[in-house]
Amino acid sequence: MRRTDTLIASGTVLALCSGVWLLHNGAAPHAPPQPSAAEARGTAAAPAGRDAPDLPPAPPERVRIPSIDVDAPLIGLGLTPSGSLDVPPAAAKNLAGWYEAGTTPGESGTAVVAGHVDNRDGPAVFYSLGALRKGARIDVRRRDGAVARFAVDAVEVYDARDFPDEKVYGAAPRPELRVITCGGGWSERTGYRGNVVVFAHLTGTS
Repeated sequence: MRRTDTLIASGTVLALCSGVWLLHNGAAPHAPPQPSAAEARGTAAAPAGRDAPDLPPAPPERVRIPSIDVDAPLIGLGLTPSGSLDVPPAAAKNLAGWYEAGTTPGESGTAVVAGHVDNRDGPAVFYSLGALRKGARIDVRRRDGAVARFAVDAVEVYDARDFPDEKVYGAAPRPELRVITCGGGWSERTGYRGNVVVFAHLTGTS
């Protein structure tokens, strides 16, 4: 089992979005959806989704989240000199990335996928991530031809000052996935205040 690098600097995942589009249009009618308390861990259980056997390592190529109309290619992401997770190019609104020095999706451990919530032109790939619900399906197509199918266990939002590094990036005993974007409210002065994080586990392959 590989361990996801827990030294990723949490606050800098705010670089996933600038909120410039919201500055031009006003936050109230355009702000992305945020998860409700009912989707957090420790509330009602997610619909049953059995654990599946882990897969061998293979780079992912595409992520699909049917319930929020996400179907996007994935690029590899590294760390910036400050230790933060790098981000996909902001201009490519339908593009996400995965942390390629860590676990590959479907492999035992914690795989990390990240993408922008918006860019200068409007909503981006993970604009609706906060609307996901427990039990929702996430499919990751891999280079080896397999599609790793995950079920959402929780959707939570964290203030940047209280981001739980170990909970999000720490090692897992089974194949798990984290999907991250910006969230936690927005203001003209500070931009986005935190991050939306989806927690999911592998339930099958196709």
